[in-house]
Amino acid sequence: EDCNTGLAFGGNKTRKLEYLVPDALAQGADTLVSIGGVQSNQTRQVAAVAAHLGMKCVLVQEHWVNYEDPVYDRVGNIQLSRMMGADVRLVADGFDIGIRRSWEEAMESVRQAGGKPYPIPAGCSEHPLGGLGFVGFAEEVRAQEAELGFRFDYVVVCSVTGSTQAGMVVGFAADGRADRVIGIDASAKPEQTREQITRIARHTAELVGLGRDIVERDVALDTRYGGPEYGLPSDGTLEAIRLCARLEGMLTDPVYEGKSMHGR
Repeated sequence: EDCNTGLAFGGNKTRKLEYLVPDALAQGADTLVSIGGVQSNQTRQVAAVAAHLGMKCVLVQEHWVNYEDPVYDRVGNIQLSRMMGADVRLVADGFDIGIRRSWEEAMESVRQAGGKPYPIPAGCSEHPLGGLGFVGFAEEVRAQEAELGFRFDYVVVCSVTGSTQAGMVVGFAADGRADRVIGIDASAKPEQTREQITRIARHTAELVGLGRDIVERDVALDTRYGGPEYGLPSDGTLEAIRLCARLEGMLTDPVYEGKSMHGR
């Protein structure tokens, strides 16, 4: 279960890092270099893996969320990353899910210092192995369905950088359920997110030998709940967060889970 990985409160990126980090070790890298927003869960998970393995870690934290608070960059995930020994670098650039110059510059700085960096892009998504973790998720779900004696009609997931949904699409395509994975866009840049999901899914399908092409209809992305912008919740998202807390004792966040629960 993704929230119980044993590494700094877990999260969905740990499942992806199971594939990226062995590749980093095989290449002889000594420094994991990743990127996210100021309160990125990805960078916190990368810092945790680096600490666990005795590797160095450089984290670029960009200003992805238009939220101003005097302690925003000193608490939460970024504080945990610092506690775990990461070299945290604050950058004023705004949100985008593509490859970032600040991240490339961070990798070059590691090289200039004599280190060997390993690139871990935002969400692990723009990486050749980024979709594999959630192919494995689909396999786990199938095993659990067989044990319980039923099949889920739909799987709902939040999508921003795309590799989580992409991996699920490929994994569930194996039993004809690719289009039953419903992505809830939280990027507020849905066309960019849809393109990235589709591209990553096609590459991942080739990696695992799916045996068929991923086509546009395989990627279901609901674009109604991403606003007002990345990281900021609508009134409906806030109500969904409160509802989950009050009825189930389940805590969701305003960036990802709250928006997917609103869409659900």
